[in-house]
Amino acid sequence: MFLRAPEAHSRSFVKAVSWRVLGSIDTFVISYFITGKLVFAASIASVETFTKIMLFYFHEQAWARVRWGRSDQVLAAEDAKSETAHAPAATPAASAEQAGALVVEPA
Repeated sequence: MFLRAPEAHSRSFVKAVSWRVLGSIDTFVISYFITGKLVFAASIASVETFTKIMLFYFHEQAWARVRWGRSDQVLAAEDAKSETAHAPAATPAASAEQAGALVVEPA
Protein backbone atom coordinates (compact mmCIF):
# COMPACT_ATOMS: atom_id res chain seq x y z
CA MET A 1 0.00 0.00 0.00
CA PHE A 2 1.28 3.49 -0.81
CA LEU A 3 0.23 5.48 2.24
CA ARG A 4 2.33 8.28 3.66
CA ALA A 5 2.43 10.65 6.58
CA PRO A 6 1.62 14.36 6.22
CA GLU A 7 4.27 16.43 4.43
CA ALA A 8 5.96 19.72 5.26
CA HIS A 9 4.84 22.76 3.24
CA SER A 10 8.34 23.07 1.75
CA ARG A 11 8.24 19.47 0.49
CA SER A 12 4.85 20.01 -1.14
CA PHE A 13 6.15 23.16 -2.79
CA VAL A 14 9.32 21.52 -4.17
CA LYS A 15 7.26 18.61 -5.50
CA ALA A 16 4.91 21.08 -7.18
CA VAL A 17 7.79 22.94 -8.85
CA SER A 18 9.53 19.78 -10.10
CA TRP A 19 6.27 18.39 -11.49
CA ARG A 20 5.47 21.68 -13.20
CA VAL A 21 8.87 21.86 -14.89
CA LEU A 22 8.15 18.51 -16.50
CA GLY A 23 4.56 19.50 -17.27
CA SER A 24 5.60 22.85 -18.74
CA ILE A 25 8.08 21.21 -21.09
CA ASP A 26 5.23 19.01 -22.27
CA THR A 27 2.92 22.03 -22.66
CA PHE A 28 5.61 23.92 -24.59
CA VAL A 29 6.17 21.05 -27.03
CA ILE A 30 2.44 20.52 -27.61
CA SER A 31 1.82 24.26 -27.98
CA TYR A 32 4.65 24.53 -30.50
CA PHE A 33 3.28 21.65 -32.56
CA ILE A 34 -0.19 23.22 -32.57
CA THR A 35 0.78 26.87 -33.20
CA GLY A 36 4.10 26.44 -35.01
CA LYS A 37 5.35 29.57 -33.21
CA LEU A 38 7.98 29.50 -30.47
CA VAL A 39 6.77 32.79 -28.95
CA PHE A 40 3.21 31.51 -28.53
CA ALA A 41 4.40 28.17 -27.17
CA ALA A 42 6.70 29.90 -24.65
CA SER A 43 3.94 32.29 -23.58
CA ILE A 44 1.46 29.49 -23.01
CA ALA A 45 3.99 27.36 -21.12
CA SER A 46 5.10 30.32 -18.95
CA VAL A 47 1.62 31.28 -17.81
CA GLU A 48 0.64 27.66 -17.32
CA THR A 49 3.71 27.01 -15.15
CA PHE A 50 2.81 29.54 -12.47
CA THR A 51 -0.91 28.83 -12.36
CA LYS A 52 -0.41 25.06 -12.11
CA ILE A 53 2.24 25.37 -9.35
CA MET A 54 -0.18 27.26 -7.17
CA LEU A 55 -3.08 24.93 -7.97
CA PHE A 56 -0.99 21.85 -7.16
CA TYR A 57 0.31 23.32 -3.90
CA PHE A 58 -3.18 24.17 -2.62
CA HIS A 59 -4.49 20.81 -3.80
CA GLU A 60 -1.76 19.02 -1.81
CA GLN A 61 -2.46 21.09 1.29
CA ALA A 62 -6.19 20.41 1.06
CA TRP A 63 -5.56 16.67 0.81
CA ALA A 64 -3.15 16.85 3.76
CA ARG A 65 -6.15 17.88 5.89
CA VAL A 66 -8.24 14.86 4.84
CA ARG A 67 -7.75 12.06 7.35
CA TRP A 68 -9.22 9.30 5.17
CA GLY A 69 -6.65 6.79 3.91
CA ARG A 70 -3.63 8.23 5.74
CA SER A 71 -1.23 5.72 7.24
CA ASP A 72 -1.69 7.09 10.77
CA GLN A 73 -5.46 6.59 10.44
CA VAL A 74 -5.09 3.11 8.96
CA LEU A 75 -2.80 2.02 11.80
CA ALA A 76 -5.21 3.45 14.38
CA ALA A 77 -8.10 1.57 12.76
CA GLU A 78 -6.13 -1.69 12.77
CA ASP A 79 -5.25 -1.18 16.45
CA ALA A 80 -8.91 -0.51 17.25
CA LYS A 81 -9.96 -3.67 15.42
CA SER A 82 -7.50 -5.81 17.35
CA GLU A 83 -8.65 -4.26 20.65
CA THR A 84 -12.34 -4.87 19.87
CA ALA A 85 -11.61 -8.48 18.95
CA HIS A 86 -10.62 -9.11 22.56
CA ALA A 87 -13.18 -6.77 24.13
CA PRO A 88 -16.80 -7.46 25.10
CA ALA A 89 -19.50 -6.95 22.45
CA ALA A 90 -19.43 -3.49 20.88
CA THR A 91 -22.31 -1.06 21.19
CA PRO A 92 -24.54 -0.60 18.14
CA ALA A 93 -23.57 3.05 17.72
CA ALA A 94 -20.26 3.54 15.92
CA SER A 95 -18.34 6.76 15.53
CA ALA A 96 -18.04 8.41 12.12
CA GLU A 97 -14.39 7.40 11.85
CA GLN A 98 -15.07 3.75 12.70
CA ALA A 99 -17.83 3.68 10.10
CA GLY A 100 -15.33 4.82 7.46
CA ALA A 101 -16.81 8.29 7.00
CA LEU A 102 -14.68 11.00 5.41
CA VAL A 103 -13.40 13.20 8.24
CA VAL A 104 -11.67 16.50 7.45
CA GLU A 105 -9.40 18.17 9.99
CA PRO A 106 -10.02 21.88 10.59
CA ALA A 107 -7.52 24.31 9.06
